[in-house]
Amino acid sequence: MEIIKYEDSYRDDMIYMVLQAKDALGRIPRINPDLLTIKESYFDKGDFFWLAVDSGRVVGCVGYSSVDGTTEAVLHRLYIKPTMKRQGIGSLLLSTAEAHMKNAGKTAILVHLGEPREVWFESYAFYKKHGYTETAPAHMKKKI
Repeated sequence: MEIIKYEDSYRDDMIYMVLQAKDALGRIPRINPDLLTIKESYFDKGDFFWLAVDSGRVVGCVGYSSVDGTTEAVLHRLYIKPTMKRQGIGSLLLSTAEAHMKNAGKTAILVHLGEPREVWFESYAFYKKHGYTETAPAHMKKKI
């Protein structure tokens, strides 16, 4: 398994993986518009997006966008293929993103989590384990 910079050749497989992840959470699977336009939504703005790829298949993803006028960034779309959870992929994606943001001069990372909390309990526990603290309902932050 490797973490790579997003490539368009993986687009459809990434979208399929995200839909699987949302379905596993019991949500109606839909695609956020930024996932259809990674280059324009992330790279063209100076931000970044990564994929976790195993045997040529996308098993995870994450991206971030800078908060204008600050040294903060918002983490987006950290998804792991449901059958691949609890294998360290999310932690590897997160640490890759955090290191990149720190090198880019970011000082804090913001995360917006879903509600109700009971549905997103894994996300809350995951980010807390990685040093994020709750700043408001469904919002967490980490200084880097």
